[in-house]
Amino acid sequence: MFVIIGIVIVLSSVIGGYLLVNGPLVVLFQPSELLIIGGAALGSIITSTPPKTLALMAKKIPAALKGSPYSKEAFAELLRLQYEIYVNAKKNGMLSLEEDVNSPATSSIFSKYPSFLANHHAVEFFCDALKLLVNGAAQSEELELAMEAEIETHHEENSLVPSILMRTADSMPGLGIVAAVLGIVVTMQHLDGPPEELGHHIAAALVGTFLGLLLCYGIVAPLANNINNLAHEEARYFACIKAGLVAFANGAAPITAVEFARKTIYSFVRPPSAEIETQLREIKPR
Repeated sequence: MFVIIGIVIVLSSVIGGYLLVNGPLVVLFQPSELLIIGGAALGSIITSTPPKTLALMAKKIPAALKGSPYSKEAFAELLRLQYEIYVNAKKNGMLSLEEDVNSPATSSIFSKYPSFLANHHAVEFFCDALKLLVNGAAQSEELELAMEAEIETHHEENSLVPSILMRTADSMPGLGIVAAVLGIVVTMQHLDGPPEELGHHIAAALVGTFLGLLLCYGIVAPLANNINNLAHEEARYFACIKAGLVAFANGAAPITAVEFARKTIYSFVRPPSAEIETQLREIKPR
């Protein structure tokens, strides 16, 4: 939502400032210039990007428009889930979690935490790591290495789309110049026309440069930065899972493991310790 608000502010400020100096709004409406810039940018993306990455981009851009799901409430829910998992493992043994990690959607524990279940990447990450402990397939050191490798891979994957969008943004001023040059070519065909006609064609050519710069610095580059920031927030979410689970695997008490996890959260969305402890006291093992 804030992405849309930001784009509206950018366009409103630019167009509003233009209108304040009595600029004719109709001159800015140049579909041909927009087609040249937008079409060339889209074509360059398709040319340089594998289909799998294009599919990832189609998911990431709408997600950025919705805003970050990693709020204080989402992290508090994640901490409560971890505590309940660790308490049950402590009381009933790791094998008691076998059905939960194999089928989290039907688990009596995971089903209490809908925002976590909606994040299929996080569910897969947490459950795969828990399986290593449930099956006795890894020691705590091996578990940490495996989780760290997955986080690193996931972070690299999340950086693909911002990187492509930034390169596209960097190309847009150049594509704007291409549109402007084509507009000048058209203008040269009308040198024998009246001054009003020449002025219209020159203005249309300049709008191409304007659109290239506006799309670059006002829309595409900020959108790329937003997607990149969302990737960092998602990395914190995964780091929270990792810190808690590794601490528990190393023998920490459930409440201590949760505190290790809480410390990895950014301060502006980190639930206070006292608030979390109050919530954890209400959780009873099954």
